[in-house]
Amino acid sequence: MIGTAESIGTAAGLMRQFAVGVLPVVNPQGVVVGIVTDRDLILGLAWRNEGPLAVSVDTVMTSKVVYGHSDQMIEEIAAIMGDNQVRRLPILDRSGLMVGIVSIGDIAENASEKLAGETLGEIVEAR
Repeated sequence: MIGTAESIGTAAGLMRQFAVGVLPVVNPQGVVVGIVTDRDLILGLAWRNEGPLAVSVDTVMTSKVVYGHSDQMIEEIAAIMGDNQVRRLPILDRSGLMVGIVSIGDIAENASEKLAGETLGEIVEAR
C-alpha cells in the first residue's frame, strides 16, 4: 500500500522491492481510495517535464476502485474482474479493510486456468 501524497518514485521503488505491478492507494485513515499500476506510472510521467519526485501518486492513480470481498467465491471475483475489465482486484474484508489482491495469474495458478482464460477474454474484449 502507498499513501496518496507519496511520490511515484516511491511507488516505483515499492513495486520493484516487492516485484509487483500494482499498489493500492490509501488515504490517511487507511481506506483504499485508488490503485496505481506500473503502467499508470509510465503514462503519468510521459507527458510531464517534472522529475518523478515532484509527482504525487494521486495525480496518476485510478480513483474508481473496484473491489471484491474476502468471503466471495472465486467465480464472483472473476465476474467482477471481467465486468469491469481489470486484471487485478483489491480484496476487502466486510469491515472495509484491504486483505489482499487477486490477479488473473492467481486465478490460473490457484483456482482454474479455464476460469482465468474466460475472465481474461472478458477483460480484453472491446466495449
